[in-house]
Amino acid sequence: MPAAAVAGRPDRERRQRRVDPRPGQPRLRRQRSRRENGRRHHIYPDVGRVAVPGTVIDCHTKKVVGYTMDDNYKTPLISEAIRMAARNVPLPDGAIFHSDRGSNYTPEAFARALTDLGIRQSVGRTGICYDNAMAESFFATLKNERVHRTAYPTRQHAGDDITRYIELRYNTRRIHSGLGYRTPQEVHDEWINRQEAA
Repeated sequence: MPAAAVAGRPDRERRQRRVDPRPGQPRLRRQRSRRENGRRHHIYPDVGRVAVPGTVIDCHTKKVVGYTMDDNYKTPLISEAIRMAARNVPLPDGAIFHSDRGSNYTPEAFARALTDLGIRQSVGRTGICYDNAMAESFFATLKNERVHRTAYPTRQHAGDDITRYIELRYNTRRIHSGLGYRTPQEVHDEWINRQEAA
């Protein structure tokens, strides 16, 4: 294909690199992450990346009940997100954790962490992208409503801001059409009240 024909196609154009405008600072660029895991999302503050690898979302309430942040993407972080979810929400008998077949969700250490909490593990089929639709939707919302509108000077600032967004906006004030235009916290509270009444 001639070079002129390639240059005119949007899917073939080279992407701009994000460069730190301050002189003397290292140049940063957005690295395209492999699509092996739907929960592998990075936030790029001016000083580097902050990974938000372990995110646990309650499928009934759409509430983010567990999460971890660091600059790496390793199994212990995801296990910590599961433990945080177990502390935050009373787990019903037979609770299931569903994920894709990412390398961080398949080690024995992760399976042991789930077993210790009484959670069954479920993984999606290879090549099925719909399993992570809820997680992908959450990360798209996080990036559109918060991250892309904010300049983070440090990793700590980025982590603190994302935590505030999850706890004070997404879970408690942001309404969802799939929940009948209610917040995840309202649906969670209603579920707790029904459990207590039963």
